[in-house]
Amino acid sequence: MDDDATKAPEGTDQAHDVREFFGSRAHDWDARFPDDGPAYQAGVAAMELRTGDRVLDAGCGTGRALPALRAAVGAGGTVLGADLTPEMLAAAVRAGRGRLAPLLLADVQRLPLPDAALDAVFAAGLLSHLADPGAGLAELARVVRPGGRLALFHPVGRAALAARKGRPLTPGDVRAEPNLRPLLARTGWDLVRYVDEDARYLALAVRQGA
Repeated sequence: MDDDATKAPEGTDQAHDVREFFGSRAHDWDARFPDDGPAYQAGVAAMELRTGDRVLDAGCGTGRALPALRAAVGAGGTVLGADLTPEMLAAAVRAGRGRLAPLLLADVQRLPLPDAALDAVFAAGLLSHLADPGAGLAELARVVRPGGRLALFHPVGRAALAARKGRPLTPGDVRAEPNLRPLLARTGWDLVRYVDEDARYLALAVRQGA
């Protein structure tokens, strides 16, 4: 679930739909987006992680962010990847990224982690695939310590992505700043940086309560 260049269908059981959609595409997912590596590195760098930090890649897909996350926190840090789709995690293992972090088969709206267990969360292309984005953001807030960081990332901005798929931007897009800022505030986060340009989408937020 690490890229939403295509969007999974919605249905009565969105988790099932997401698993089916990404499961059938996992075998060649990385080949579809061969040039995204530098964008992922820049997205991780913007989080300003420190050596020893504990970070989760939420909706990690094939684990394209894991090398940059591991490099940022060092050997003494903790990196976890979580995804809903077994085939995506299997592709991450085949790519050698399972050596960089434990990979959890888990719904990011119900994470098997204690409260305040993490310093940061990186989430690429995640929000539009959640049945309830507010519940997902609240769950991420639960597992991050006060003052910790959240990066909502995509290697392509909203307008460029919509143009690529032949779709218009819609005012109800949860990723648009006027929608995202209050949603983050209601779910335990303060938006501190918002970038939506052709080359990338990045929303950085800080966990409330520091």
